[in-house]
Amino acid sequence: MMMKHKSIWLATALTGTLALGCSKPAVQQTASTASATAVASTTEAIVPGIGLNMANLDRSVSPCEDFNQFANGGWLKNNPVPAAESRWGSFNELRDNNNAALLAVVNAAVAQRNAAKGSSTQLVGDFYAAGMDSMAIERAGIAPLKPELDRINAIKDRNTLLQTIAQQKMLGSGALFGFGVGQDRKNSTQHIASIRQGGLGLPDRDYYLNSDARSQAVKEEYQRHVGRMFMLLGDNQLAAQRNAAKVVEMETRLAKASMTRVQQRDPYATYNKMTLAEVQKLAPNFNWNTLLGQLNAKAATEIIVAQPEFLKEANTMLASIPVSDWKTYLRWHLVRGTANYLPMAFVQESFNFNSKFLNGTRQMQPRWKRILGSTDATIGEALGQAYVEKTFSPAAKAKALEMVNNLRAAFQEHVKNLDWMSEATKQQAMTKLNAFAVKIGYPDKWRDYSGLTISRDSYVQNMLSAARWNYNRNVAKLGQPVDRTEWGMTPPTVNAYYSPSMNEIVFPAGILQPPFFDPNADDAVNYGGMGAVIGHELTHGFDDQGSQFDHQGNLRDWWTAEDKAKFKQRTDLVDRQYSAYQPLDSVFVNGKLTMGENIADIGGLNIAFSALQKAIANKNVGKIDGFTPEQRFFLAWAQIWRNNSTPAALRQQVLTDSHSPAQFRINGPLSNLPQFYKAFGCGPDNKMYRPDAERVHIW
Repeated sequence: MMMKHKSIWLATALTGTLALGCSKPAVQQTASTASATAVASTTEAIVPGIGLNMANLDRSVSPCEDFNQFANGGWLKNNPVPAAESRWGSFNELRDNNNAALLAVVNAAVAQRNAAKGSSTQLVGDFYAAGMDSMAIERAGIAPLKPELDRINAIKDRNTLLQTIAQQKMLGSGALFGFGVGQDRKNSTQHIASIRQGGLGLPDRDYYLNSDARSQAVKEEYQRHVGRMFMLLGDNQLAAQRNAAKVVEMETRLAKASMTRVQQRDPYATYNKMTLAEVQKLAPNFNWNTLLGQLNAKAATEIIVAQPEFLKEANTMLASIPVSDWKTYLRWHLVRGTANYLPMAFVQESFNFNSKFLNGTRQMQPRWKRILGSTDATIGEALGQAYVEKTFSPAAKAKALEMVNNLRAAFQEHVKNLDWMSEATKQQAMTKLNAFAVKIGYPDKWRDYSGLTISRDSYVQNMLSAARWNYNRNVAKLGQPVDRTEWGMTPPTVNAYYSPSMNEIVFPAGILQPPFFDPNADDAVNYGGMGAVIGHELTHGFDDQGSQFDHQGNLRDWWTAEDKAKFKQRTDLVDRQYSAYQPLDSVFVNGKLTMGENIADIGGLNIAFSALQKAIANKNVGKIDGFTPEQRFFLAWAQIWRNNSTPAALRQQVLTDSHSPAQFRINGPLSNLPQFYKAFGCGPDNKMYRPDAERVHIW
């Protein structure tokens, strides 16, 4: 089973220091005097710079008291969350800029109605045109779903139930359990089938199980939402309410058997390799020999069962729940998975619950933006080819690769100088670091979409066809060697990731733009932005999860027992620090859930700072915008993470996301870095300062 990619940013979704000297001596200051050190003297000539927006600052706040507010207070005040968003920050702004380029690509493709069948232009043009044809979608109603609804309605026993579940899996349904093919964690050159917990309609198991007022309100509104969807499918109100209650009852049973998100972060706990006979013994009601054939996965001889207790409960439910209730459950998951491609009544109902109620988004995105996002998510490499031709130069790729190499060299020096790690473990760490694969911009080999049929006739049919094509492409990997050229993100994506099983860091073209990376900006800005992002992804290879994989991407313990214990002590400190952060009243960050991202933020920033010092060592670099290079480095870090969120989105993030809220991604790492104290003159009397014994010292 492939480890989940660890990205730099939220899923729309990616989660120690050594003291290095700065040019400015450390001094103990009060809040008022510390603030003064960050602001240029009125008698000093100000050299304007590129890459940082001085209007974003709030100079009434000391950088040593709340650096997020100092660096971003002006921006936070002047940029409330737009009505069509649940959060707003630099990532969103860059995505909006990207959309202009992507829109030009799709409009050009739409205009070429006679493009060669199967070409990227035809796929992109026809897919987008079908999605934008709202009149055709309204006329069709739910007719495109009729074959699947008829299939569900025809279920008469467990055998036809399982056959229908297999069909739904091919269409991307999350009903009952998850199934797919990925890298074997302990043999990264091979593919293996895996079965995972699933089957829920709410974002997390805890919504079903927690007794707090918010969780109860979500569960109650969810049941009403399911009922409204059943009414849109044609059920009368009484039947819809009864069916919704049954769905929630079944999903609650699945939730009780599900692992928490924190439990799932243990790669050993979810690696349970079984023979087909063992899986059959664990869950005999599934009749796996037959079901795997129906899933087009007959080649599977071994399977990773990520959560055996979940599968046992699903097996019990198959035998104890009437077929009629399973038909209700499958109808729900079919409409849930396709609602956004159906007439506006379905789209609006999905938005009202998933975006408005759960995340506080007040207004739906315009149709063109929604269809553009769907195009990227569905056939992103077809769209990405024309995008990179227009936006991503060879020079940008070369500059990004140079930064990666500089960050890797800085990381190597950090490992060599660690005072808590033995030489034996250091050698293993260096071997892994040197083996990192790097992907920048776009794939060397573009995805071949042969066999995928896309037309302008039906948006929902295009989505179902693409889902079936992607499913078959995935299961066809069984018995085939792992393709290490494959990408897990599309080129326009504003994000980056580390893959433990691939031991690779990946930076799509979408993120290699301002404010993260600007070839015209000074080194301090680029290293505080893109450099820290690169350092973040490198550090993921050595966070509490990534550190359990070796240089070949295999789940293998390469640590001495003593070093592992020391590492655990340091990561426990990360947990304690972040678990104390409180973004909302009575809402605290889950330090265990966000552990990997927090380690990567702290380590990545520390390593990027070292790389900056090397980059400017032989340069005569003065102040720009009134700030030293070291100060500009930290300002760049803060400004890429500037973010406003709705309270509902913050609550949802804390419960479900492995990334800490933005203000703690800024202040949290900085409060552990002596380099930051030195740059801004922070001392023990300041809130951003931690005594050495309370600081994280890992990478």
